[in-house]
Amino acid sequence: MRKIEAVIRPEKLDDVRKAIEAVGYPGITITEAEGHGKQKGVVQQWRGETYRVEFLPKIKLEIIVGDADVEQIVQAIIKAAKTGSVGDGKIFVSDVRDVIKIRTGERGDAAL
Repeated sequence: MRKIEAVIRPEKLDDVRKAIEAVGYPGITITEAEGHGKQKGVVQQWRGETYRVEFLPKIKLEIIVGDADVEQIVQAIIKAAKTGSVGDGKIFVSDVRDVIKIRTGERGDAAL
């Protein structure tokens, strides 16, 4: 099993959610987040004053999938989240040792 974590633009959440559901994974955890990458935020103007926004709003998605489904989910996220501009986000894939469904006690793939 693998955990896919994706940090995306907030405006891309609906597109990514639909893309993930289209490939058969309705289960997803979403967290609002703030951060920056190499660009270190953005410079904006308001009422003639320039100011720096260092932490930009982001959405963090977490999905636990079977090993065979990782690439399909990753490609769906990329296709739905990509704008081609700085700040599109990142995807992290890591191993999951075990999953336990609290309601039934099922473990492993059966708990997904």
